[in-house]
Amino acid sequence: MTLDASRTASLTPAALQQLIEDGGAPRLLDVRTPGEFRTVHIPGSSNVPLDTLREHRAELRAHLDEDVVLVCRSGARAAQAEQVLAEAGLPGLRVLDGGVTAWEAAGSPVERGEARWDMERQVRLVAGSIVLVTGVVGVLVPGAHLIGTAVGAGLTYAALSNTCMMGVLLSRLPYNRGPRVDLRTVVASLRDRS
Repeated sequence: MTLDASRTASLTPAALQQLIEDGGAPRLLDVRTPGEFRTVHIPGSSNVPLDTLREHRAELRAHLDEDVVLVCRSGARAAQAEQVLAEAGLPGLRVLDGGVTAWEAAGSPVERGEARWDMERQVRLVAGSIVLVTGVVGVLVPGAHLIGTAVGAGLTYAALSNTCMMGVLLSRLPYNRGPRVDLRTVVASLRDRS
């Protein structure tokens, strides 16, 4: 999926913090994995993983209005979520510029849980390990280095398309899943914050 970054409206951490302080806080939807959400999230945000949002966008649309800010680690997954919801008939949503990383760097409050590696770090570890191992093994086994080349091609495609298949696969590991987030849980969370 290719994103049109020019149509994604963003909101700076400072602007969001001001809205919250003024009592006009929008609904915050954090589209990271449950594991990432449990590690650190903005107080008052609801966890609606991107996969769940994609699969149930029509059902979720009924529980959302246009005063929504989408949040992820850096803004990329939130921009994908914005596009998915726009296609489902909910245009005009905003994305937190720089995500939780920028929010935290601005000194804004967060709720912390058990520390774990974020998805980007996990992708770097797995991709780097594959390239390293196949490079070393390639000295003894002709052609093994091509596996590393394929990983490099995949990472290049991930950067150009703003998607990451390795990240999707890693997000399905038990370490990243955290507690199960099903549609009923998400809808209940959205109703509680109305």
